[in-house]
Amino acid sequence: MSWPTQEDIAMLGKLPKEKLYELFFQQIRNLWRVDGLYFLGIEEQFGTDAATKIDANCWRTMGKLEARELKTLLGVKETGIPALIETLKHTSWALYQIGKETEVTEKRGIFRVTECRTQKTRIEKGLGEFPCKLVRFDYLKSFAEAFNPNVKVVCRVCPPGKHTEKCWCEWEFTI
Repeated sequence: MSWPTQEDIAMLGKLPKEKLYELFFQQIRNLWRVDGLYFLGIEEQFGTDAATKIDANCWRTMGKLEARELKTLLGVKETGIPALIETLKHTSWALYQIGKETEVTEKRGIFRVTECRTQKTRIEKGLGEFPCKLVRFDYLKSFAEAFNPNVKVVCRVCPPGKHTEKCWCEWEFTI
């Protein structure tokens, strides 16, 4: 039996377009809820460093998978920076972000998170900032390498490093 099943497709096909969008974004939130819950469990048992290393390994694999699958799903043939940034916008990570900005030229792309849902939630719960640089770098590096092995990724801003209230992280992509 293949997935999704014809029954699943028929069921979803009955929903109005607006409800499909709501369902889609709810599932992205659920993915990130699971990510946060397992991270917190590991962090509680073994500390932030161990949880971060495990998380980085998971997201490194996820980056490769998302790049390959999104290129196929979206029919992306180009491998330059504009195509990479456009494809990156379709990832679960990018879609989950509350505030984001991009800058794109033929030779350079910037992806900036201006309001981070993960950091906002941790701070509201009194957990402090998540030192996410290793996790996000590994994810974005593997995404970029799977998209085009010649792409280089540089972290310009990301916790635990200094950042502003209007820029939680900023990533530069070049060939």
